[in-house]
Amino acid sequence: MPSFGELVAPRRLGTDFRWLLASSWTSNIGDGIALSASPLLIASLTSSPLLVAAGAMMQFLPWLLFGLLAGSIADHHDRRRLVMLANGSRAVIVLALVVFLATGQVTVWIVLATAFLYGTAEVFADTAGSTLLPMLVRPTDLGVGNARLQAGFLVGNQLAGPPIGAFLFAAGSFWPFLVQILCVSLAVILISRIARTPIPPKDSPVEGAKPHPIREGLRWLRGNAPVRTLVIIILVFNVTWAAPWGILVLYATEHLGMGPVGFGVLTTASALGGLVATTCFGWLERHVSFATLMRVCLTLEVVMHLGFALTTSPVVAFAIMFGFGAYAFVWGTISTTVRQRLVPLELQGRIASVNMVGVFGGLVIGQFLGGLIAQTWGLTAPWWFAFGGSAITLLIVWRSISHIAAAKPVLGDESGGVEPGDGGVPGR
Repeated sequence: MPSFGELVAPRRLGTDFRWLLASSWTSNIGDGIALSASPLLIASLTSSPLLVAAGAMMQFLPWLLFGLLAGSIADHHDRRRLVMLANGSRAVIVLALVVFLATGQVTVWIVLATAFLYGTAEVFADTAGSTLLPMLVRPTDLGVGNARLQAGFLVGNQLAGPPIGAFLFAAGSFWPFLVQILCVSLAVILISRIARTPIPPKDSPVEGAKPHPIREGLRWLRGNAPVRTLVIIILVFNVTWAAPWGILVLYATEHLGMGPVGFGVLTTASALGGLVATTCFGWLERHVSFATLMRVCLTLEVVMHLGFALTTSPVVAFAIMFGFGAYAFVWGTISTTVRQRLVPLELQGRIASVNMVGVFGGLVIGQFLGGLIAQTWGLTAPWWFAFGGSAITLLIVWRSISHIAAAKPVLGDESGGVEPGDGGVPGR
């Protein structure tokens, strides 16, 4: 019977993958603590739905400003060092917030400014970090690798982190952020153990003309219909998803009658669903087509919005969040795996950054709309907006999903990549 370590991080994925996994899981615990503590902090400073939504919006806005630049930098520099530098910057930024909290000088505007600076550092950390896995494992192991990283996100960011963050916030507003600093700092140490992440080789410029790196990535994306359509789907569905999610803390505490700890537990329910999905993903990948799984996940997203719009019961809300976690895990793993298989190694940073610009651009737009809609028509109105918008989008892209799932990998042949256990970097 395989050991627990072998089940979590199979030996064939290499030692470097295990360091990457440990760093990702540790960082996600810190971010999960802030996931509940940050909105609780803002809600303690203001009752405005628009300002509450702005807290998350300020953290995501940097993706619109710096996302493409971060992708270009990741494709031209040591990606491991970029992750270390960006995560170190995140720790320093949160430390400044802790000082304001400990001295009693914090205001909602300081928190919003901190969220923006933290989000800027996160752009570079996440963009460079998302390119590491294809450098460390075979194309055939990307599904397993992404599933393990997603599982860490669920356990740390959504299961363990939020209730810990809510509990620490109740003990003192600065405690959750102090623990977050420790987790992010440890993540820097862990990822530093990865052996090497050389700069991907570049193709020689045609006729001596050196293409602009960002334009080069956008040109490739424009010519690849499956990846382009996937980015558009993610953008639109994040607009509809973020509209109610930006005011979730108010929806939970006021509409559903939960306290701060109840809000943390509500976000944790989605992680429980995701953990159930991790045990089923291998079977699903072998027996159900990606196209079918993608359609099912997006359909469940539409149903989830309708359920939240109609319910006033915390128990029903927990059940909906549990289901959300299950299908969101499957969708996230599949969409990431499809993109990584289709994108050449030397363009991974730029295409990942375009994808993340779509993700967070959708979040910024959605959260702004959600705050505005909630302030005008009430806390359930954003859920109705999300239901209608996601249903219309799903009808439009239904047929295109088959083309996305059936696209042929171009990352390299199936025999490429690293040898089992060597922890090296594929030569491409």
